[in-house]
Amino acid sequence: MAKKNVLIVDDEPLAREALVQALSEFEDVVISGECSDGFEAVKAINETRPDIVFLDIQMPKLDGFDVLELLGEDPPYIVFVTAFDEYALKAFESHALDYILKPVAPDRLKTTFAKVHERIQEKSSQPMGSLLAERQAQSKPLARILVRDRANVYIIAVEDIIYFEAQDDYVGIHTREGSFLKKETLSRLEKLLDGRLFIRIHRSYLLNISHLSKIEPYTKDSRIAILKGGQTLPVSRSGYTKLLRLL
Repeated sequence: MAKKNVLIVDDEPLAREALVQALSEFEDVVISGECSDGFEAVKAINETRPDIVFLDIQMPKLDGFDVLELLGEDPPYIVFVTAFDEYALKAFESHALDYILKPVAPDRLKTTFAKVHERIQEKSSQPMGSLLAERQAQSKPLARILVRDRANVYIIAVEDIIYFEAQDDYVGIHTREGSFLKKETLSRLEKLLDGRLFIRIHRSYLLNISHLSKIEPYTKDSRIAILKGGQTLPVSRSGYTKLLRLL
């Protein structure tokens, strides 16, 4: 049986040590690295492409779900590691995802590796998208947006975002500090953000209205939004109606 490269992600040194010890019982496992936070994890996973990641859920700044979101559409096989967390366990069970509880029991790892082998044989992927969507719906309105640009990870507070702009399969995120690209849709963001702060003023623009200075006519049937920073954005009829309702 081919050896499996394993990455361990946990902010607690003792927890990492215990998992290393438990995994040492498996001859077909090679521990390719250990990460103490989510930032290290995103970088290591994208650089080393491990077969399996043991991913702690409760970590500061970037938790396990944040790491998963930043990995994109083709993550390695993820085994979630958690102390008892009722919401997380229900989510994992409902999506048939593998998890282990701390402290890790070696017998439980045997079951995990059996599942991994089965999925590799079947070439089946884990349904991570639905898990993330459920988690985000539970925690809305979003307070921050996560963006990965190659090896760099940015955490952007939503109040710092001036507007979002649709760009094919991505959205442009425009802030005073600069602009970022994230694979996302305006329609989904509109549902997840605070509707009292972000208004869909046009099919291509979602505006933080705290940055709105005024609205002016553009042509006979159209208007533009002039922002406090001097930018101008088109306003559709439905967008104008939404703004009138809120302002």
